[in-house]
Amino acid sequence: MNAALEELQPRAQAALANSPFHELRTLQVQPRGGAMCISGCVTSFYHKQLAQEVVRSICADAELVNTIEVKGEPDESPQGPLPVNDV
Repeated sequence: MNAALEELQPRAQAALANSPFHELRTLQVQPRGGAMCISGCVTSFYHKQLAQEVVRSICADAELVNTIEVKGEPDESPQGPLPVNDV
């Protein structure tokens, strides 16, 4: 299975690199311990799941390990409660 993963890795990496979603283009795909491991950082859980499905479309029969970190936008911070207008 490892040899098969080694052959699929460039295709899976290219699928992410050519994604219309910019965040997916910097992620890494590497075979590790009989599974395909996806790593890197994105700003939403949606992008994490999307990357997994892109790789799954190439490596359908392989176990996938998704270690992508989800970090919010750099300028994203809790705003707290909105002020209440007394009317």
